[in-house]
Amino acid sequence: MPPSSWRPDERPRERLLNHGAASLSDAELLAIFLRTGTAGTPVMDMARALIVRFGSLRGLVTASRTQFCATRGLGTAKYAQVQAALEMARRVMDEPLRQGDPLRSPEDTRRFLTSRLGTYPHEVFAGLFLDNRHRILHYRELFRGTIDGAAVYPREVVRQALEDNAAAVIFAHNHPSGVAEPSQADIALTRRLKEALGLVDIRVLDHMVVGHGEVVSLAERGLM
Repeated sequence: MPPSSWRPDERPRERLLNHGAASLSDAELLAIFLRTGTAGTPVMDMARALIVRFGSLRGLVTASRTQFCATRGLGTAKYAQVQAALEMARRVMDEPLRQGDPLRSPEDTRRFLTSRLGTYPHEVFAGLFLDNRHRILHYRELFRGTIDGAAVYPREVVRQALEDNAAAVIFAHNHPSGVAEPSQADIALTRRLKEALGLVDIRVLDHMVVGHGEVVSLAERGLM
C-alpha cells in the first residue's frame, strides 16, 4: 500500500525510515516503542496522553516501577523494555571509555556522567577512578539517597580509591530536581574529599553536578 493508505499509527515508522529518528516528536518515538494502543485508543493518541500524564518523555522513562506499571496500556513487560533500552543506550555511550580510552576533555566526562546519572529519580554520588593517564579504572556509584541528598563518607571514598589503585578521581552526583547548580554543601563536601584524598596522594580533578540537560563543573567555576 502507498504511505497515504497506511494507518495513522504506522506513519511514524515511515518517517523514521525516510528521515531518521531525530525527525520524530517525543510522542511519535513513544508510539513506535509501544507498537499498539489499547481498545478504542490509537497508539498515537495513547503516546500523547502518556507524555501529558508523566510531564515529558523523560518523566515516563524515569518513572518508578509502581507508577509505570499502574498506568493503563503499560505494565511489567513494557517497564522491562524501557529499562533495557536505557541500559543499552548507557553502554553504547560508555563503550569508548570502558575500552580504556582516556578522558580527553570535560565534554567527554560530561557525556559519560550524563549517560550514567541523568535518568535517576533519586540522588546518587559516584566516582570515576582514573589511572595516571586519566583512563577510567572503575566507575562506581558510591552512595545513594533520597532527592534531599546522599550521605557521603570520606573514609569510604579513600578506601575505595586505594583499593582501585587510583591516581586521580572525578566525583559526580545528580540533582533529581533537574537544576545542576551546586549547593554550599556540595562545595564543602568536595573540599573535604580533596583534603582526605590528598593525604594519600590521590588528586581530585573535578566534581560535576548532573541536572536535566546540564552538567556543572566545580573545577571550571573555581570552587575546588
